[in-house]
Amino acid sequence: MFSEILSAGDIAAFIYLWNPLTIVTCVGLSTSPVENLMIVLSLYGACSCLAPLAAFGWVLASHLSLYPAILIIPVIFLLGYGPDTPSKKLFRQQKSESNANDLVIQNRFSWRPVVHFILWASFWTVYVLVLCSIYLKQYGGLSEMFKRTHGFILTLEDLSPNIGVLWYFFAEVFDFFRDFFLIVFHVNILFMLLPLAIRLYHRPCFLAFIYIAISSMLKSYPSVGDSALYLALLGWFVYELAEMQFSFFLFCGYVGVTLLSPVMHNLWIWRGTGNANFYYATAMAYACLQIILVVESVSAMLQHDRMLRKQLTT
Repeated sequence: MFSEILSAGDIAAFIYLWNPLTIVTCVGLSTSPVENLMIVLSLYGACSCLAPLAAFGWVLASHLSLYPAILIIPVIFLLGYGPDTPSKKLFRQQKSESNANDLVIQNRFSWRPVVHFILWASFWTVYVLVLCSIYLKQYGGLSEMFKRTHGFILTLEDLSPNIGVLWYFFAEVFDFFRDFFLIVFHVNILFMLLPLAIRLYHRPCFLAFIYIAISSMLKSYPSVGDSALYLALLGWFVYELAEMQFSFFLFCGYVGVTLLSPVMHNLWIWRGTGNANFYYATAMAYACLQIILVVESVSAMLQHDRMLRKQLTT
């Protein structure tokens, strides 16, 4: 009933603005809302075929946090195919009533907006780097900036407790294997990009949602602001994912982890009556919930596409 009154975009905006995780992020004076704004600007520009805006949002989001750089794949698909392009494999149209053969809808990829996006992305990248080099000239220049930003993310120097799972793992791993596991965890994100892009190229908006959820789950220093963004984007597909399984379980799990995580952190860090396993258990549960959400949402979307195929071919 609620989805019949509001559009999918309004539902996504409503979820983001009234999400307790968003409110907590703003109260904590985090920069995650700025990063989320740049990501949304990039997706909006790509959906509207505004290459300068899409490039601006993508460059600044990648500058603030390294992980949004992977969104270049869905952004290119959005600019080339459009936000709602049927798949050749799933969507067919009968050529005529007397002809039994189906005519596959041809999806032509438009290279012109993609080329514009690449040019504008190059321009914004140079512009941002020049401004940073001027401002940081007395602080070591660009090399020091990359070392303290992207280098800090990749090397995982700070092992302060957070809602992720990497801090505990690298606190326990031997230093001899540290570089190996750093490569494994970072490359793990890259391994998922190509298979998902091949399977979901006809749904670039949903592909962007999956990429954001995966990066939020596997990034070095995650925050609740990352979860607030992909949970809001989940409302973008409220109609397609209406039959998703374990929805109630996921909702209760997110609520439980949200309530238990600060309690366990307080017992361990401030009161000293707990240990690291108390807090890390909530982080593991949080990671498992995100895995279930990604798997079930992809399954529900593919099932929705199969249902559309049956409706159009019968």
